[in-house]
Amino acid sequence: MTTAPTHPTDPTDPTDPSGPTDPTMKAIGQAVAEAREGDDVAARRKLLRLWSAVGVTGDPLHRCTLAHHLADLYEDPAQALAWDIRALDAAGAVTDQRVQQHHAALHIAGFHPSLHLNLADDYRRLGSFEAAAEHLHAAAESAPALPLDGYGALLRTAIRQVGEAVAQRDTAKRATAPGPTT
Repeated sequence: MTTAPTHPTDPTDPTDPSGPTDPTMKAIGQAVAEAREGDDVAARRKLLRLWSAVGVTGDPLHRCTLAHHLADLYEDPAQALAWDIRALDAAGAVTDQRVQQHHAALHIAGFHPSLHLNLADDYRRLGSFEAAAEHLHAAAESAPALPLDGYGALLRTAIRQVGEAVAQRDTAKRATAPGPTT
């Protein structure tokens, strides 16, 4: 399955044209578009090159966005987990001011439901249900920051689905989860 298209209010969507031009976000957006078209290998290679250029101490918005999208390009939940942890870690250093330089209507709080949901799903797939439940709780707690639109509804549904899978101790990949085509 390919990476699910994001809604324009997805705070980590680098393809949103309404923000100022940022060469790194533009390059991330181009790689994400390649992944959506099915070329996961090329997209992953480009995102990894960008990650190397940005570095672990680079712009936290860039690191968060890169790691968030890199996680979706790994079938192995342990590899996805490593990138999702990096994304959440970077989000902790992003300010509203920095996010709003990319898109005036965004707030860093809007990142957290998706970031915690991804971690919950990674841990669930690895059979670490207690850790999954902790991140699922954090995703649900931060869900009021989600917009009342299609993107918000998509995440609220995914939070519910992951919660059901955790309760059932199901480690199978969800049919609606983003992920690579290869």
